[in-house]
Amino acid sequence: MPAPAPYRGRFAPSPTGPLHLGSLVAALGSWLMARRSGGEWRLRVEDLDPPREVAGAAQAQIRALAAFGLRHDGEVEYQSTRGAHYAAALGRLLDAGDAFECHCSRADVAGQGGVHRHCVAGARRADPAVRLRVPDGCVIAFDDALHGQVAQDVATAVGDIVLRRADGLWAYQLAVVVDDAAQGITDVVRGADLLDSTPRQILLQQRLGLSTPRYAHLPLVVDASGHKLSKALAASPVDAAAPLPALALAWRILGQDPDAVATATGPAGFLDCALATFDVTRIPRGPVRLPAAMHNTPVAHRD
Repeated sequence: MPAPAPYRGRFAPSPTGPLHLGSLVAALGSWLMARRSGGEWRLRVEDLDPPREVAGAAQAQIRALAAFGLRHDGEVEYQSTRGAHYAAALGRLLDAGDAFECHCSRADVAGQGGVHRHCVAGARRADPAVRLRVPDGCVIAFDDALHGQVAQDVATAVGDIVLRRADGLWAYQLAVVVDDAAQGITDVVRGADLLDSTPRQILLQQRLGLSTPRYAHLPLVVDASGHKLSKALAASPVDAAAPLPALALAWRILGQDPDAVATATGPAGFLDCALATFDVTRIPRGPVRLPAAMHNTPVAHRD
């Protein structure tokens, strides 16, 4: 039996704004899990959706990560440069009959309960989407390092999966699968908001003949109402000029011992202490509520 590939993780933010606390938790958690395994930590900018992107956000996020001491290996990957690779993968799926053009409108899909199972007869449009064909009874199960076994009936929960949108933009699900394989990613550590996306990504990996990485989904940071922090505090970036308070808060959200990093005097020292004491078994499985006093306070302080 061949030896397992060396650990290679990644962090893949979307350039829709500055780095916020939820993103920092995902970055710190994935960095710690990569480094404690003696592995690499790659950085990928998921700039697939120009209408949602903020000018300069990608470079600001990269600078912020460096200020927090979270330095990546290799060159930064930009999804906006990889359209030819996505097109090649899509061509293979079309040639195999695993993908098809879909002329349905959003209203057509809404009429099916929001889950595409068949195209509306006679529907035609100049700009069809392309979907992955998902057969009835298609159940995908996997073992998540934090959540245990997760199973999803992709046909009933998701339906036929969009691979290229009607506006011509590449869908996240296809791009992330192609890029994880191309970068040799062995372990995907990310927020639990993407837990439900994992079965459809595994299905795509199977259809494309790609290996499936290991997965771990970190707790989401939510406000007092249970809303995802990235939506509630989108305008409250972490303060890269004063990194220790935000790192300490992210460390606590990951369920780790605050005393282990209490004497750190800078990002490098903090990460040394964190790496020496990091305990995966302490990571919460459910969402973590941000203390109420912090809801409207930027912490000199994200699928």
